[in-house]
Amino acid sequence: MIFRQLFDSVSGTYTYLLASRRGGEALIVDPVLEKVDRYIQLVNELDLRLVKAVDTHLHADHITGLGALRDRTQCITVMGEKSSVDVVSMRLSEGDKLTIEGVALDVLYTPGHTDDSYSFLMKDRVFTGDTLLIRGTGRTDFQNGDPRAQFDSIFNKLLKLPDDTMVFPAHDYKGETVSTVGEEKAFNPRLQVKSLEQYVDLMNGLNLPNPKMMDVAVPANMRVGFAQEAIAQRGWAMSAGDAIKLIGRPDVTLVDLREKSEREKYGVIPGSLHAPYPDLQDNIRPGGMLHELAAATGKRILFYCAFGERSAMAVQAAQDFGIATACHIQGGIDAWKKADGVLVH
Repeated sequence: MIFRQLFDSVSGTYTYLLASRRGGEALIVDPVLEKVDRYIQLVNELDLRLVKAVDTHLHADHITGLGALRDRTQCITVMGEKSSVDVVSMRLSEGDKLTIEGVALDVLYTPGHTDDSYSFLMKDRVFTGDTLLIRGTGRTDFQNGDPRAQFDSIFNKLLKLPDDTMVFPAHDYKGETVSTVGEEKAFNPRLQVKSLEQYVDLMNGLNLPNPKMMDVAVPANMRVGFAQEAIAQRGWAMSAGDAIKLIGRPDVTLVDLREKSEREKYGVIPGSLHAPYPDLQDNIRPGGMLHELAAATGKRILFYCAFGERSAMAVQAAQDFGIATACHIQGGIDAWKKADGVLVH
């Protein structure tokens, strides 16, 4: 497995790059905007294809690299379902798996630092965001933080993992790079409490200053969504209400870009073709399934995904390959459900 821990000294942020092999798919966890050039350089040096960029929570101390990585690599942006960020490509909930080729991470909902904090668990390591730090825990005094929720997340989820599970946090300010669950149980001063109430009193008494970047980072990180309006202005978008009227028409092919797990969990639009977003380039180039379908039949190719971001990128890419009939459902399945569109399982 390829594993790299990268550091932004300005914000004290750790970013993690994972892949199962050279030449394969990669994902990145908690990227920082100012380091995007370095991430892309490393991805290229390792002959990887970045397919997913993940934030553990809405960051207040740096601007996320999710949007820039999406724009430069067309990767899928991922956050937890509790996030209030405007648009990301995929939202995960506890019990889901975050997957790329050869790598699967279990999703844990671990609120407390913020109400949208998630951790991601592999067999031997856990990426804890700001929930559990090395010899510390994330502050709980803003962004709907809650020391009671954090106590539950740490003591009833993260510390229940095997003691030798490696802990990789999103931040460290003392030069520590990795710990283990067992070490944190034994040596983390904030975890040596006798009760929930003692932990709440400890966290409520910290009186920390706000992060220097908070007033800039939080508003910026709330708006990382792809500019679907630009696709609509080119005439390549359709409202969910209009798309509903096209169901069953022989001159339209609906194409579902989501992953198999998303289709199983949330349902599919009847009659749609499954062509996952990671395979898009193969499908839309000359000789590819969708390119040949459009060329042979003249059918309108109507892409959709979860929230409209993947499908907007797919439309632009398809148009670039000469598929002039390509368009997408603006807002994706989320908008489809709000318009009372039918879904089947």
